[in-house]
Amino acid sequence: MKRDTRLVMLLLLVIGCSLTSLTIWKVLSSRDRALAEVDVHGLNLTQALNTYTEGIVRQSSLLLLGLVERLETEGSGPVQIQRISTLINRQQPLMPQLSGITIYDHQGRWLLSSNRAIPEGANSSDRAYFIHHRDDPSAEPFIGPPIQSRANHEWVVTISRRFNDAAGNFAGVVAVTLGVENFLRVFGKLDVGQEGAIGLSYADGTLLVRYPFREQDMGRNFSSSPIYSKYLVDQPVGTAAYTSSLDGVERLYAFRKSETLPLITTVALGKHEALAAWRIEAALSAVVVAGLLGLTGLIGWFLILDIRRRTAAEEALRVAQQQLLDSNRQLALLAKKDALTGLANRRCFDETLAVEARRAQREGTSLALLMLDIDHFKRFNDAFGHVAGDACLQAVSTLLETCVRRPSDLVARYGGEEMAIILPATDNAGAAVVAQRILTRLQQENITHPGSPFGHVSVSIGIATGTGSRLEPVLGLVEAADTALYGAKAAGRNGFNVHPADRLTSPASGS
Repeated sequence: MKRDTRLVMLLLLVIGCSLTSLTIWKVLSSRDRALAEVDVHGLNLTQALNTYTEGIVRQSSLLLLGLVERLETEGSGPVQIQRISTLINRQQPLMPQLSGITIYDHQGRWLLSSNRAIPEGANSSDRAYFIHHRDDPSAEPFIGPPIQSRANHEWVVTISRRFNDAAGNFAGVVAVTLGVENFLRVFGKLDVGQEGAIGLSYADGTLLVRYPFREQDMGRNFSSSPIYSKYLVDQPVGTAAYTSSLDGVERLYAFRKSETLPLITTVALGKHEALAAWRIEAALSAVVVAGLLGLTGLIGWFLILDIRRRTAAEEALRVAQQQLLDSNRQLALLAKKDALTGLANRRCFDETLAVEARRAQREGTSLALLMLDIDHFKRFNDAFGHVAGDACLQAVSTLLETCVRRPSDLVARYGGEEMAIILPATDNAGAAVVAQRILTRLQQENITHPGSPFGHVSVSIGIATGTGSRLEPVLGLVEAADTALYGAKAAGRNGFNVHPADRLTSPASGS
């Protein structure tokens, strides 16, 4: 039972571990796939946004290049500025993302503003883009940090070029302003979730545009953040998982550097949101597997109960079988015992005598038989009654059993008050010792018998022994012992008589 139960429990454990391991592997694999899909989606978005940004910057640069050529060729006098203003008014509708175009002279004074009237005494010589072009003779366009317009407080990103006078000296700056709001409208059309973010930053880590918009983040430099120092410095494109230094949200970042501009486009998706579908799938898998494990465990439990019931039934059957065998043995034992004295009965005596006779013949040993009869037992019954007579028989039987010490010896009730003792491998001398022991013990026991001349219960004993062929048939040994018993009685009782071994014959021959 224990082995079967252990096997079932081992099977359940193997099934449970296998299902659990397979589910964990499946859940972790699907999580990796979900994260990989998020990375691919983020990289695709960065590619699209990078292309969009490069297109705007390229168009702005071409517009600036045309304006710079006119200014350097025609000059920056009032007439020329008016013609340029007319040209800008025709071209600006073609670039709706432009917030405005402004021209500054070499001292930072405003010469032209396409989207507003020039404020009184307006000067931008302190702006970063103006300082850059004034100090750097390069004719390349410059993308400046985000600034807040002094006129309408709008946040803008500037793209500017320097223009020179006829002598090649610094003559001023032409700047295109791109409204951050325009970028935010485009970024807002992309689904990055409530925890997602889109960023456009300069190569040195200065943030130009971020969606969702937070004014405190404008112009912030994050070059000291882990994601910048570990990934953005050396890699042109890649993905990473980090907790944002701006708002503390854990995000999955995809970034891409522009191949032509010092710009970095970043798309970040909230990790918690990105794995929402995976968590639902994992929860469903866990529920299904838990149900399967529960069902398997329930089936296993019923199987174990069935094994236990079957084992209990088998154990009950085995106990019943053992009880039946014990009962049969008890019945067999009772069938061979005398009900009154507890000694072997006549049937057991006959079977044992036959067995021991064959053994003595086979082994060439002697077999002794003692026949005993209680002297004047009828007088005892007449004096005390049959109940006392039965008690006398029981007491004598107990005494006889104490006088026989070997397991192979047998004391039996032959009939009435007559007893018999079988002594295997015993000669006349040994049998006489046992007979004398019986007589002595009875005398010591001193069971009162008023009808006996001895005053106590006594027995007469007849002894016969046989060896080899003299034990064939065995009834000859019984008759010889019985004859010796009569001899003991004739000699006055309370003694034993030994039948001569050489006179042991079969009952058919007589003697």
